[in-house]
Amino acid sequence: MIYNIRRRLPDAEISCICSGPEEIESRYGISAVPIRETPFRVQPLKNSGAIRLLRRIFIGIPTELYRWYKAVKMLKGSDMLVMTGTGMLGDFGILPFGLHYDILRWAIVARLCRCKLLFVSVGVGPIRNLLSRCFVKAALSFADYRSYRDTFSKHYLETVGFATNGDTVYPDLAFSLPQAIMPDNHVRDSQETVVGVGIMTYYNKPHTSASDETAYSDYIGKVAAFVMWLLEHQHTVRLIIGDAVYDKRVRQDLRRLLEKNEFKYEDRKIIDEPASSSDEVLSQLAATDVVVASRFHNVLLALMLTKLVVAISYHEKVDALMTGVGLKEFSQDIEHIDVDELIRQFMALEKNAGTLKPQLERRTEAYRKALDEQYDHIFTSI
Repeated sequence: MIYNIRRRLPDAEISCICSGPEEIESRYGISAVPIRETPFRVQPLKNSGAIRLLRRIFIGIPTELYRWYKAVKMLKGSDMLVMTGTGMLGDFGILPFGLHYDILRWAIVARLCRCKLLFVSVGVGPIRNLLSRCFVKAALSFADYRSYRDTFSKHYLETVGFATNGDTVYPDLAFSLPQAIMPDNHVRDSQETVVGVGIMTYYNKPHTSASDETAYSDYIGKVAAFVMWLLEHQHTVRLIIGDAVYDKRVRQDLRRLLEKNEFKYEDRKIIDEPASSSDEVLSQLAATDVVVASRFHNVLLALMLTKLVVAISYHEKVDALMTGVGLKEFSQDIEHIDVDELIRQFMALEKNAGTLKPQLERRTEAYRKALDEQYDHIFTSI
């Protein structure tokens, strides 16, 4: 989004509302503020209900008023507030008074400040919590423009009673990353296939706070079985993560399972390198031939690099992404992984790469052009 704003509106002043303002300011050279201002921190205490109530009254309410004040101060005089992509409007790992309430606050403040509000290529749903659903629908109702990154998102809103007449569907914004920052596909002397295996610490589809160890154990066991098959068939495996914090456990557990079965990391058939940024993940994906992944952004970035992908899908957004690029048959449900079918899908990708890869290249180029049309529209007509 920043790249395309600068490309079309070179004199525009850009600010960012985000969870990591210091990093954004350093990386992109723009001003940034926290999405949720915290004037002071209070240590959590185990205390009575009466004390908790007093804390909410004398600390919680003033803190929330301060956040509204800071939001007004931030948006006053601004022309446009853009909510950019991602699955921000689904409740996978999001509670009502977390991001969804924050989005509603900023949407209301944008309206109060006479600032154009745009939701651009956002992902929506499922939203199982009724309060979250109310917050999301209310925020969307204030928008001057709405587009969704897939048809599932638009149709989902219609099923929960939100009118989407006039709204549009455009690809995920990641497909409009400038070609100049895209890593080159690596050229290797070896003829061995390098398979990127994207892993995630997965517990259950609602992604509640309660960990489902049965689902996790089943997932990691089947991923390990597939990785062992790859190694036995002389493939090199490059492990890919999507979250440097939450995927620490799955990396350790997968390594433990592989070494228990006498597959050692030292022979370089298993490449497990740290990644702490999207740039590093992109570079690692560029060094693969085929990708088998679970996390949405592993799948998305691999497709953006025109890598052939088998998706182990934990969410409807992954299914919609794979369907959109014509690879629907190369997807499995994460809670019902069939290792034999996974092997068959992988072999079919390799066998049909000559046909599937040009098809994928055409689709991603079409996505890039469609997003250019959307940027032209929102930065001229709106």
